[in-house]
Amino acid sequence: MSDSDPRNELVDHLPALRAFALSLTRNGAVADDMVQDTVVKAWTNIDKFQQGTNMRAWLFTILRNTYYSSRRKVKREVADVDGIHTGKMAEKPAHDGRLQMTDFRKAFAQLPDEQRETLVLVGASGFSYEEAAEMCGVAVGTIKSRANRGRKRLAELMHLEDEDSMIMTDSATVAVVAANGSSAF
Repeated sequence: MSDSDPRNELVDHLPALRAFALSLTRNGAVADDMVQDTVVKAWTNIDKFQQGTNMRAWLFTILRNTYYSSRRKVKREVADVDGIHTGKMAEKPAHDGRLQMTDFRKAFAQLPDEQRETLVLVGASGFSYEEAAEMCGVAVGTIKSRANRGRKRLAELMHLEDEDSMIMTDSATVAVVAANGSSAF
């Protein structure tokens, strides 16, 4: 950089820029950030500065425009300190349910026939333990035991903890899970 390079003059205007930024923002930290943004913009756009014109006025214009741009941006933003709005906007990807359903089908296929049959009757078809026991020709306790062992084994195969649950997020998977009969699995 030569002595005629306008970049050399930037440093001379920093105190005035900071004072102007403080008058606009009334906050030292924000004013410092604003001055930094101004210097970065001026540095990267120095080729647009016309030699022989007023560097101070050019820098003040950049700072002022930066300030008012940030004000317009802030007006469009919503303060969400507690994350309430963000939480309402968050959405699980639609494919999560399909992936979980695929995992469920693989795990379900590994269960013994009696446990699968019991879970289809009691879980998917909505029959009571008594009705399922009558259909299978076994005692109610046997059906309850098969259902309990089947659910426990499914949780193990799917690596689910007690507090975990399968969250269905897409309409196709929800429809499959909500369907009645053994075709649901």
